[in-house]
Order: sequence, then C-alpha cells, then structure tokens
Amino acid sequence: MNPYVLTILLSSLGLGTTLTFASSHWLLAWMGLEVNTLAIIPLMAQQHHPRAVEAATKYFLTQATAAAMILFAATTNAWLIGEWSINDMSHPIASSMTIAALALKIGLAPMHFWLPEVLQGLDLVTGLILSTWQKLAPLALIIQVAPTVNPVMLTLLGLLSTLIGGWGGLNQIQARKILAYSSIAHMGWMIIISQYAPHLTLLALGMYVFMTSTAFLSLKMASATNIMTITAMWSKAPILVSTTALALLSLGGLPPLTGFMAKWLILQEMAKQQLPLTATIMALAALLSLYFYLRLCYAMALTISPSTTNATAPWRTRTTQSTIILALFTVITLGLLPVTPAIVTLVI
Repeated sequence: MNPYVLTILLSSLGLGTTLTFASSHWLLAWMGLEVNTLAIIPLMAQQHHPRAVEAATKYFLTQATAAAMILFAATTNAWLIGEWSINDMSHPIASSMTIAALALKIGLAPMHFWLPEVLQGLDLVTGLILSTWQKLAPLALIIQVAPTVNPVMLTLLGLLSTLIGGWGGLNQIQARKILAYSSIAHMGWMIIISQYAPHLTLLALGMYVFMTSTAFLSLKMASATNIMTITAMWSKAPILVSTTALALLSLGGLPPLTGFMAKWLILQEMAKQQLPLTATIMALAALLSLYFYLRLCYAMALTISPSTTNATAPWRTRTTQSTIILALFTVITLGLLPVTPAIVTLVI
C-alpha cells in the first residue's frame, strides 16, 4: 500500500477514536465510530485476496448494522426524554438497545459470530488493530452508558461471552481464530465489571491490549498462523517461543504473570458486590480459556516438528522486522504483577 494512503488511513483510525472519546453528543460519537469503520476497511482488503475481501465485507455489514442501531437508539432517547447527551441515556429501551449495538460492535456473545470469521481472513497486523484499537471507542461508550442499563443484561452478556469465548476456542487449529475467541472472553470480563467498577474495566482493557499485542507480534515474527506451523517455531527461534508461550499463559490469567492481575481484581470486586455465584462461574470459564492457551503452548514448546534438522547448529534466518515494540510489550505482559498495588492506586 502507498505510504501516503497508509498514513491517511491510520490517522483516520486515530481521529475516529479520538472523536468518540471527546464527544458528549451521540451524533458526534456515532460519527467517530463511522470514521473508524471506514478507515480500517481498506486496510482489511489491501491483500486483494478473496478471503480478505470477504472479511472486509462481513465487517462492514456488521458495523453498519450496529451503527444504525446506535443512531436509532439515540434518536429514540431524544424523542422520549428530549436529550442527546451520552450521559443522559436514561430511558431503559434506548439504553438497552445501545448496549446491544455496542456489544455487536466489539463482538460480545451472543453477537460474536462475525469476529472469528473476520479475523481469520486478515493478516496479523490488521487483526491486531481490529482486536485492540477498534475496541477502545465502543468500550468508552459502554462505560458511560453502563450505569443506566439493567445490571442483569450486562451480567448475562459478560457470562455468555466468557463461556462462549472459552468453549469456542477449544477445537480451533487456527491461531487467529483462537485469539478471536480469546478476545470474546476478555471482553466478557470487562463488560461484567463495568457497572460496578469502571476503573477495573479500563485496567483489564489496558492489560488485554498489551498481552494480545505481544501474541500477535510474536506470531507475526515467526510467520505462524496455525498449530502446524507453530510446532516448527522451536527450531527457528527458541527464545521467541519461550516468551510467546509465557505471553499466552498470561492471556490465560495464570499467576505470577501480568494477566492474573485483572482477573484477580475483578473477582475480588465481584465478591465485594455480593456476587459469589457469578464470580465462581467467571473463574471456571477462565479455565476453559486456559486450556486452549496451554494447547498452543504444548504445540509450540513441547512438540518437535517432523521437519526439525538433526544438525547441532541449525541454520536460522535473521529477521529484518523491528523487535523493540515486541520486547517492550513482552516485558509488560510478563512482569507487571508485583506492581499491582501501585497500578491500582494510580487507576483508582
């Protein structure tokens, strides 16, 4: 892609998210979401491959449906109570419709069906943008609308997302689909706590962005997109395999890695809110997700590829990709748990 066009598209992505962050009026927020959607579609279809075009088309149709629902909900709210402000979404019909539309935008269950199929058709860098940056603006709106929504609806969305995100990834062999179901499960953790402690939603989102970025960039570095190619990673880059396996375990929420921080604090807050059964189901659902991360780690670090060379010093090609960002994200993904008290103090 032409670097000038790429710069314009990436700038538009940033502009759309910033517009939504800075808006207090539903029309401006809707405009930011639309700029975001229209900016990423050319990035999705840049490979000129039928699978990429199919993914871009599915994404466009899904996002257009969600945007129309948001506009309809905002208009309904303005008609019923005479207010366009995001913080005044007080009518239950309008607020429920808005949460459903935003859940469709970020791929929450049961509106998650488009996300694995779309992510599977994209290259790893565009998939990384879709899994991280594109979730920021809708989640900002969800946090603002959550206090006016029926708590049962948000709890059901969160429970369904964590359970379906765990179940859906169990029998997958494609790394991008596994990361898509991982995204669905993590979004469930964020949405279920947004009504009680929005600062924990932001903390979980930040940790998720760092961990998912590490996973995507590691797979890109190794040019691995499915379990068969992942098994050949050890003979090519053993250090990368070690850090990637730990990053996946961090995504699963295994102590003493960073991913345990958000799950621990969310479960603690749910226990404070007198929701022991919900917290127990969420903890058990995390075990489902942990299983397919362990499956990837097993294929990556404990399975020897049949094509492994018998030479004592196997020939390895030197990568020309920049590793600075991956190294920074890996350190954050693996080592932030000991500074949890300081992070909680800063966030709260």
